[in-house]
Amino acid sequence: MKIALVSPYDYAYPGGVANHIRHLHEHFTEAGHDVRVITPSSLPEEGLDSRQVIVCGRPFSVPANGSIARIALSLRLSKRVKQVLADEQFDVIHLHEPLVPTLPITVLRFSTATNVATFHAAHDRSLPYMYTWRILKRWFRKLDGKIAVSRAAEAFVSQYFPGYYNIIPNGIDLDVFRPDLEPLPELMDGKLNILFVGRFEKRKGLRFLVRAYARIKAEMPNTRLVIVGPDGGAKAAYQKSIQRAGLEDVVFTGFVPNDILPRYYRSAHVFCAPNTGQESQGIILLEALACGTPVVATNIDGFATVITHGEEGLLVPPEDAEKLALALVHLLADAGLRERLAAQGMQTAQRYTWKRVAAQVLSYYERLHQAKLTSGPPKPRPSRLRRLTGMLPGLRSRRTATDAKP
Repeated sequence: MKIALVSPYDYAYPGGVANHIRHLHEHFTEAGHDVRVITPSSLPEEGLDSRQVIVCGRPFSVPANGSIARIALSLRLSKRVKQVLADEQFDVIHLHEPLVPTLPITVLRFSTATNVATFHAAHDRSLPYMYTWRILKRWFRKLDGKIAVSRAAEAFVSQYFPGYYNIIPNGIDLDVFRPDLEPLPELMDGKLNILFVGRFEKRKGLRFLVRAYARIKAEMPNTRLVIVGPDGGAKAAYQKSIQRAGLEDVVFTGFVPNDILPRYYRSAHVFCAPNTGQESQGIILLEALACGTPVVATNIDGFATVITHGEEGLLVPPEDAEKLALALVHLLADAGLRERLAAQGMQTAQRYTWKRVAAQVLSYYERLHQAKLTSGPPKPRPSRLRRLTGMLPGLRSRRTATDAKP
């Protein structure tokens, strides 16, 4: 099959959707399919793999759900998209976050291929969807198949666009995240390491972990908090609060590339994810599990799909620093429990290999594409005026009588 993977986000900037697409591209290509990525990019095609990546639009930074989305906002993408679709003649077009403006919607508008979508996000609500769902449902109807990465993601999007969603999760690269890697020597000095990985956004819950660590340090002085993540402007505020509390052994690493990140997981005695919500699945949990690191996480919908309390890790209520501290102390003080949770976690991670995920997605493509070929082209929808007149019996009968005249 000839497959297009469409991203609304800047492909030159690291992110969960871009990472997801890269892995699907790799495995689809290995399976013998002809695959292209259609995406906005702050780099020209020459800075990417121009044979595999088709750049459509320049991204702009837009605040979105407590983060920053780098998306193409141009209303003049139509000409470029029409030309790409005419030249490439895709069998399947897979749109990630298909209703994010403007590239995926433009592709949907002109696509005659089998259209598949993956919905990644899981929020409590969406103001853009609340105000635009009546407009967006026109493009939603063009989807032949819909994927959600978790039940949490399905529950979120179904509020506005109900229907059947095939649950196919994000994957984990077990060649990168694995338990046989060497820990970082600078962290192997006898201290018990608590690891946090994430951006300094409110929903990541770092402030609750810092409060919990103050309690932990008082009870277990031989501990260290390692914070991995890009600055984003909030680092200074956290450093000030840590200094005011007189906390020692707090390490800010800054951004860590993916080839080094697994060694941080291997250096941690416990991985902590204190997020407050808006997580669809929890890739960071899978990364930790794959490296053999036990987890303490908040009991939010996206995390509960990966972690079962007492099996791969411990779950605590969100925004509760006291219970977070108790769970961390419990796990840090019990090496046998850490080993048992780590062993189960590595088994769980095996269910999320990218090879397995890609095979599920390809199987779904094939079913949808065959069904579309069998059913033929869709019938055109009647115009709005025709639908309205069809609802009025008097007008309908007069139209019928008029149409019957020779």
